[in-house]
Amino acid sequence: MEEKKVIILDLTDCKYLRELHERIRVAFDFPGWYGANISAFDDLMSTECDADELIIKGYSTLSDELKKYFLKLIVILDKVVEERKYYNSLYNHINLFSYRIES
Repeated sequence: MEEKKVIILDLTDCKYLRELHERIRVAFDFPGWYGANISAFDDLMSTECDADELIIKGYSTLSDELKKYFLKLIVILDKVVEERKYYNSLYNHINLFSYRIES
C-alpha cells in the first residue's frame, strides 16, 4: 500500500496576496511559472496536484481581506474533491483528495 501524500500549507502570519500564492507554490511544488492567481491555482490543482490530503494551517491569522480571497481557493479545493471522487469511481487508480483547515 502506498503512503498518502500530505501537503501542509502554512499561512501563519501571511500578510500579502503575493506571499499567499508563493506559499501555495512552494507547498504544492508548483513550477516557477505558476501564475500566482486564482486561474493558475485552478489549472494546476487539476493537472499538477498529486496530493491525497491538504492541511491548511494559520488560516485564522489571515486578514479579513485575505480570508475572503482564500474562500475562492476553497471553492476550487471543493471542486477537486468532487472531481477526484468522480474519477475514482470510474478508474480505481485515481486517488481521492481531501483538505482540512486546522486553524
